[in-house]
Amino acid sequence: MISAPNYVPGRLALLATSDVDTFLTEELLRAEEVHEGIDLAKVVEPLPEDDARWLVEPVRSLMDDAMYEFREDRTRADAWLAPRLHATLRLTRREAADKRLWNHIALAVGPDYVAWRHPPKPKTDGPARIAAERFRGPADRQCFSRLWWAAELFRNGPDYGPVEVACGNQDLIHTILRNDLIDHRPTAQAMVQLVKRGLISKGREAVGLSIAINAAGATLIYDVLAQDEPRNPSRLRDWIAIAQQGSAPPVGRHALPEGPDEDPVPEDSVTALTDYFADLFETAPVRGKKAAD
Repeated sequence: MISAPNYVPGRLALLATSDVDTFLTEELLRAEEVHEGIDLAKVVEPLPEDDARWLVEPVRSLMDDAMYEFREDRTRADAWLAPRLHATLRLTRREAADKRLWNHIALAVGPDYVAWRHPPKPKTDGPARIAAERFRGPADRQCFSRLWWAAELFRNGPDYGPVEVACGNQDLIHTILRNDLIDHRPTAQAMVQLVKRGLISKGREAVGLSIAINAAGATLIYDVLAQDEPRNPSRLRDWIAIAQQGSAPPVGRHALPEGPDEDPVPEDSVTALTDYFADLFETAPVRGKKAAD
């Protein structure tokens, strides 16, 4: 397996998608050889020097610790890394929507992590390769953006506990991150409760329920069934400002970090929606599900 580039930058930057393919070589996709790093550093757009969030070391050290801690079971790294990446990279959603940042993290900072977490898969028409979308793909597929967005959408205010549950189910986060309804906080927390109940444990169950939720959403407004309190944007801004000034403490490796000090989802809304989804699941079109179920 490849190692990190010889040159890893000290600060994060923006790498345009048009420049990615130069460094996304066949050797890298086969996990045989990584680029040197110096040439990549010449084509990036730098981020503000006075913003401590863009230091590479905290992000890189998380990757190193994850690769060591979960060397026997790589899929478990997602549930560990997602909340810690989110709490380290304190981003606005606008910043997180910029693919150029994730391009840079994947190609300049952690190409070896991408290869470790998503190793080359055998193909019938050629050599085993890493899927290119793990480096520069959509938010639900790119190695690091999928974890950040999962943490953003599944956290319950400052509590990252639901993120661990959600990211422990690979099929759930892949399926649900493509669902616009997940931005409704009670929906996200209800999905976590269904995982805890054991109703969602496989990909086909997540897909079936997602289809049913979308279909029901065409006739039912979930905001009415499960109301949520509007977020206070100043709390998120304050949380980000602490990191910008370099005052945010390093995230713990054993205990979960704390997210922005936002109010959690009302418990009665989560309960109402969880019960509704559980009933919906009974008739959800799940492939392979027995009629008796």
